[in-house]
Amino acid sequence: MKIICVGRNYRAHAEELGNAVPEEPVVFCKPDSALLPPRNPFVIPPWTRDVHHEIEWVVRIGKVGKYIEPRFAYGYLDAMTVGLDFTARDLQSKLKSQGLPWERAKGFDGSAALGSWVELPDEPRAHEIRLEKNGTEVQRGSTADFLHSVEDLVAFVSQYFTLKKGDVLFTGTPAGVGPVAAGDRLEGFLNSESRLRVNVR
Repeated sequence: MKIICVGRNYRAHAEELGNAVPEEPVVFCKPDSALLPPRNPFVIPPWTRDVHHEIEWVVRIGKVGKYIEPRFAYGYLDAMTVGLDFTARDLQSKLKSQGLPWERAKGFDGSAALGSWVELPDEPRAHEIRLEKNGTEVQRGSTADFLHSVEDLVAFVSQYFTLKKGDVLFTGTPAGVGPVAAGDRLEGFLNSESRLRVNVR
């Protein structure tokens, strides 16, 4: 299983971190060891002092595809949920300032939490995601605000990676990212339905 992630797919999020708004998708991958087992807490690694939450709409690949055309891309997806892309922001900033890859800040163990899956609608439509931290809303976004649609993302990624059944695609986070601390309770919602709960240690 591949965990493929897209960065800076919401204009407001790119701007809040002082990043340029990209003309094409920013893509990176997490190893399968980054997947947080269901019902396990997220444990803050000892080598970082600034881990951020990033709620995202996540889709699952339902069949093998390569060089997929955008008009066919939606048919390669079979389910959706919300996910948390935990990011060691201090390490990421350090690596970026040195012009180095930042997989260590994004792909560490437990850095990808997935909610419960639900089938996709037959036709594409907008979906709302939001994140609550300790009962207070901290992030909210809609797929209608994507810089790159999910069809374009699938088509773009499939030029470089063969997509296989069970692969997952994190589609980017809206504005409002922020730090997590031991004792925090995170809850992710998809279209007002709770799909993900993670305790932080």
